[in-house]
Amino acid sequence: MRVLLLNPPFMPKFSRTSRSPAVTKGGTIYYPYWLAYATGVLEKNGFEVKLIDAPARGVSHGQVIKISKNFHPDLVVVDTSTPSIYNDTKFAEAIKNATSSFVTLVGTHVSTLPEETLRLSKKIDAVARREYDYTILELAQELEKRKRLEKVLGISFRENNRIIHNPDRPFIKNLDELPFVSGVYKKHLRIEDYFYATVFHPEVAILSGRGCPYGCSFCLYTQVFWSRTYRLRSAKNVVDELEFINNELPQVREVMFEDDSMASMTTAKRCREICKEIIKRKLKIGWVANSRADVDYETLKLMKKAGCRLLCVGYESMSQLILNKIHKGITIEMMKKFTENAKKVGLQIHGCFILGLPFDNFKTTIETIKFATKLNIDSAQFYPLMVYPGTESYDWAKENGYLITEDYSQWLTPEGWHNCMVSRPGLSNQKLVKICDKARISFYLRPNYFSKRFKLFIKNWDEAKRTFMSGKTFFKYLLRILIG
Repeated sequence: MRVLLLNPPFMPKFSRTSRSPAVTKGGTIYYPYWLAYATGVLEKNGFEVKLIDAPARGVSHGQVIKISKNFHPDLVVVDTSTPSIYNDTKFAEAIKNATSSFVTLVGTHVSTLPEETLRLSKKIDAVARREYDYTILELAQELEKRKRLEKVLGISFRENNRIIHNPDRPFIKNLDELPFVSGVYKKHLRIEDYFYATVFHPEVAILSGRGCPYGCSFCLYTQVFWSRTYRLRSAKNVVDELEFINNELPQVREVMFEDDSMASMTTAKRCREICKEIIKRKLKIGWVANSRADVDYETLKLMKKAGCRLLCVGYESMSQLILNKIHKGITIEMMKKFTENAKKVGLQIHGCFILGLPFDNFKTTIETIKFATKLNIDSAQFYPLMVYPGTESYDWAKENGYLITEDYSQWLTPEGWHNCMVSRPGLSNQKLVKICDKARISFYLRPNYFSKRFKLFIKNWDEAKRTFMSGKTFFKYLLRILIG
């Protein structure tokens, strides 16, 4: 039995796997790691599998249809996202017409709205909700046996014009049993197609765990995919994969840990275990990780010793009231101390800030921008609050009448950039976009920022190369703002 897993064509370099799916201003294109994990599980169980990432590879609609026909799949799994959902369902129809295969959609949007999604097109046979590695495997096994689908946990499916929702599938308990996602990348993808603005190129993205122990109200995957559960791979298993990457993917310059919070006050002990294992094996590999701004000095010091270069940190806001309202579980003083300690041990920081959060106003957004500048971190991103079905933030916006449309095709600009969907008195969606643009100009066009980066470029060619690759797109955007 053949299974085709597909990140379908949409806009060039569109990242469905991103926490806020879009074409990024810094040129980042995410790996399709959830599709890749499912690919690995299917292959491990004897299925013939093909994984296609059309936006990253630049494969057109017609080319994917042609490849699909030649492959003759029995089951097609199509990734989706909120901003691309209408495109994705139409493409699923085209695949169905071309191959007559069983077509299943996956992703956060369809996990939250399975019935609404299935009603968009009668050509779609099923939706696999939430974490779907073993859901797709069991679906493939049942289809191969030509058995009924009622026993497949985690799917919603169409039968005789009825939509049936099977019970949820329990989350995977032992993540160590999953194949290395980097091995799937090696077999099915072209590593050089992927780029993270904060990471040396070429890179790979892996996960050392799934979910997050924290409860931020805006976070998409932790609420929709994981239902706020948190599970970890063993330190040995994680470092085994790093060793695999070192040996089997020698072109890789750095590894990105895409966990929602690989490093945090809660996960510090486990993070130190990974670092100690890297050091014990004398493994020379550079890496970057998502982090909270509450990691202690000793853990940061050990991370640097183990090869960590940079941390992507969610500061979000400088208002303690707002941080409390979004359940961030952190204080301004903790942020400042963390930043000081990270600089002290030699770790770079990419800061993430969200403007337009609940209880934000024009004054607090400007204070956040000033806070970001004073932190003097290495890079930063400023985005208006993006809300998605299934999140607490989406419910807040909808219940208060702040959501300007539920036409998901409007959630991106013509260029594929984020289009702010939250508008409220004093902070309209247009005003929020302008404030974010002002924040980027204030942060990046400072004379001392240019001086600091230039000194770093002289010392490190990889830094210069990475910044040039991400800056080509980003500074064109800034120039457009300036000339107006």
